[in-house]
Parts: sequence; C-alpha cells; structure tokens
Amino acid sequence: MVKRPHMDCYAIGDHAEFAKTVTDFDVYGFAGIVGDFFGVHVNEEYAKTTRFERRIAQGALSVGFLSTVMGLMAAKAPNPGAVSYRYDITFKAPVYIGDTVTARLQLAEKDEERNTCVFAATVTNQAGTVVASGTTYLKVL
Repeated sequence: MVKRPHMDCYAIGDHAEFAKTVTDFDVYGFAGIVGDFFGVHVNEEYAKTTRFERRIAQGALSVGFLSTVMGLMAAKAPNPGAVSYRYDITFKAPVYIGDTVTARLQLAEKDEERNTCVFAATVTNQAGTVVASGTTYLKVL
C-alpha cells in the first residue's frame, strides 16, 4: 500500500456537523431550485391526506445538509483539495417544517489506495430520531 501524505489531514473518528431549523422558506426555495413541487411538500391540504398528515421537507434537502458537512470536511485537505463524489443515503423518517435537524459525518474508513475517505452519515431531528443515514465518500485530490 502506498501512503498518501495528503490523506494525513484526516483521522478515523474525525467528525463535523451542521444544524438548522427547517423553515417554510427552505422547502419552497429548494422546490424552486430543483423543481420538486410534489404536494406533500408544498400543499397543506394534499399533505393532510397522506400518512404524514402535514407537509414534509424534501428528502434531498437532508442530503443537501450532509453536503454542507462534506464541504467542511473537504476544506481540511491541502491543495489541490478534496471533493465529495458519492452519497449512499436512506431516508428513515420525515422532516417536518419546524424540525431542527443535525447533519453529521464521522470518518469511518480511509482508503489510501483510492485517496478516499468514507464517512458514516446521519441526519437526526431535535428528538434524536434518525431521519436519514448512510455513507458518503470524499475523494482527496
């Protein structure tokens, strides 16, 4: 195995997180950016007819919060830097407007041969419920 000195800026267990209260503006703004105007996100009356009984945020918004944390982790790399390139995320529970979510990454594995950091990813709400989880991958350049 070839040791890559530029991977030394990462250690197993390193972690970062980002917390935010999800607002109406977030849901509508995200819908406008990506085009996801599905009724469960933007139509209260429709959402009442679903199993959620009220509007929920788009699942991809939670992935976006994980992307914010990936940016924090990428910033640790020296030039030429690092980029996120893979997200394997499963949605576990809904995120409601008004929920405060915390996106967290923790370095689980370093693949020196592929210059890749593998992170355990979770998004939890204010009650500690996991709303999304999985694995993300950061390529160190």
